[in-house]
Amino acid sequence: MENNNRISKQQYAYKVIKSRILDGRYPPGYRIVIDQLARELHTSAIPVREAIRNLEADGLIHFKPYSGAIVTPFNEKEYLETLSVLAVLEGHATAISAQHFPRHKINDLIAINNRMKEALDEFDFLMFGNCNREFHSLTYQYCDNHFLAENIKSTWNRLDRVRKMGSATKPARAKKSIEEHEKIIEMLLNRHAFQEIEAYVRAHKLNTVQSFLEEKKSQEAFRNYT
Repeated sequence: MENNNRISKQQYAYKVIKSRILDGRYPPGYRIVIDQLARELHTSAIPVREAIRNLEADGLIHFKPYSGAIVTPFNEKEYLETLSVLAVLEGHATAISAQHFPRHKINDLIAINNRMKEALDEFDFLMFGNCNREFHSLTYQYCDNHFLAENIKSTWNRLDRVRKMGSATKPARAKKSIEEHEKIIEMLLNRHAFQEIEAYVRAHKLNTVQSFLEEKKSQEAFRNYT
């Protein structure tokens, strides 16, 4: 019983810490104070340490000399490279899936996209991101290339490790992303050509890369101006 309770507390600590990293409450470089977190979660330090070890294996946390456990710093190059690869993979997988996509699932895509609109209105970017992932997972769910699907899942996990929270969910880009999802829905509904769907979905993802680079350029220009 004690072992089950300990495992349960470890899983809870893992979930709490991971959630705070992904929603930006624990930003890159943030120092995790184990004793403080253990008191907050009403547990001993042991489950928290075990959770941190698992998060280290996930790449979300690493240990820095004299600082202890910190949230892994944002790696811009890796983020952009991973997102670019994901664009190619998802574009191809969605085009394959489109050939078998059930028409009754179109309503599910519409519902998810509507939840994204609600999340944006409420500035709930964690929910927005979760719904975005759910949307794309459904668009390529009927891809019968299982190796491709596994590589997409692996790439998404890599993206979770290196992403800069909020970088892909600026209001202007988020609104445009929703509009692009509406176009993807229309293309799936009307059975557009394979090449057309592949190109559009790939461009949709790469638009986030372009948005990131434009924002970075704007910030650098502002710093130079001031």
